[in-house]
Amino acid sequence: MPSYWLIKSEPFKYSWDDLCRDGETIWDGVRNHRAANNLKAMEIGDRLFYYHSNKGLEIVGIAEVSEAGLIDPTDAEGKWPTVKVKPVSKLDNPVTLKAIKANPELDRIELVRLSRLSVGVITREEWDKIIAMSQD
Repeated sequence: MPSYWLIKSEPFKYSWDDLCRDGETIWDGVRNHRAANNLKAMEIGDRLFYYHSNKGLEIVGIAEVSEAGLIDPTDAEGKWPTVKVKPVSKLDNPVTLKAIKANPELDRIELVRLSRLSVGVITREEWDKIIAMSQD
């Protein structure tokens, strides 16, 4: 059974379209311990929501962990973990932060509770609800 996650990127730095163009990327530069622990827990095949932060504020696509257990190449000390991710599919309709906040079924989602966390856990129930919202 795969686990579910949410990763954030500012679209002007590295957007969903950039990931689709590149086909795969290393998710580097994470320097928050909780986010790093989430990266460390990821396994190949885990699914990720791709969230545009700062501008857009919406989940735009689904990615997948393609390689796990890596050390961030931007870390000179070699102690921060990372993974490689690849695109799976664009959501039919982006799911905005506003829509997520308005949905009482998503009131415990880390995206809202821990709004500054760049790599968060998504429960299976949250995943299914957001997928359904993207299809409306």
